[in-house]
Amino acid sequence: MALAAIILAPTDAALGQQAFSNERVPALVRGGLGVESGLNDGLAPPFFVLALAAAGEGEGHPGVVVTFLRALLLSSAIGLEAGWGGAGVLRWSVDRGWISPDWRQYLTFAVPLIAYALCAVGEGSGFIGAWAAGLAFGSRLRGAASGEATRAEEPHPTQSVEFSQRLGLLLASLSFLVFGAVILGPVLEHVTWRMVVYALISLTVVRMQPVALGMAGTGLRAVSVAYIGWFGPRGPASLVFGLLALEEHLPGMTTLNGVIAVTVGLSVLVHGATAPFLGNRYGNWFTKTLRTEPGLRENALTSDNAPGDRDPDSL
Repeated sequence: MALAAIILAPTDAALGQQAFSNERVPALVRGGLGVESGLNDGLAPPFFVLALAAAGEGEGHPGVVVTFLRALLLSSAIGLEAGWGGAGVLRWSVDRGWISPDWRQYLTFAVPLIAYALCAVGEGSGFIGAWAAGLAFGSRLRGAASGEATRAEEPHPTQSVEFSQRLGLLLASLSFLVFGAVILGPVLEHVTWRMVVYALISLTVVRMQPVALGMAGTGLRAVSVAYIGWFGPRGPASLVFGLLALEEHLPGMTTLNGVIAVTVGLSVLVHGATAPFLGNRYGNWFTKTLRTEPGLRENALTSDNAPGDRDPDSL
């Protein structure tokens, strides 16, 4: 049960893109949804690998202690070193004019790949390593942006993630295509009512209640909390975790992967279908309410400084 909850915890911004990018939705809400989608992909893997190790302990799989050392400590250290070093190489190259803006995109894309490969060699977690590399890479470049004056004729090295972002959206779209063509069909032949019920609960109660609890005291209106709670679409991260768990050949994996497939399938349907409609309805509410209440908490950020609403070229 814990493994299922962890696998289905990450949300995916690609599936609810219209809900996240609708400019009529307040920037604070869009930014929060975008940041959540980016962070929880990295926060879930440590819990996932530990739960997987606990489930397979005593069956020829590494124990929890070994997994903790390899997947969490070793992988995090490798990722942080790769990200910090990659950002240093990028800054050093830009300062000397040795790299063009186009090639910066590829260097940025190479950093998580290098971290993943190094973690795989060390039998750690490539996902944790890649996520840690991204944190270190972005942290060092943002520090450079705030601590140094950028030359007007030379774009700052932080302008280097557009290629990775666009490629990520493309791969996410392709993963949904493969999911529908290869995985979902066979699962539907053996679906049970319990799988469907759990999927519905996972997309509603299990998602929305913690969001409501976490939003308590923020000053956001109930309609905003409901909007944030509803748009927690499941996607590629859950599918990847499910496939990794399937490879371990643990007891009950057929049922678990059925639950994952049904949940992601329902999420694709309901979140994809409701994103444009609810985004416009919520945007209309925000615009109307803001006219009479200019101090509305949802208006705390503008589109210029929302974390999830930045132009990719400015990162």
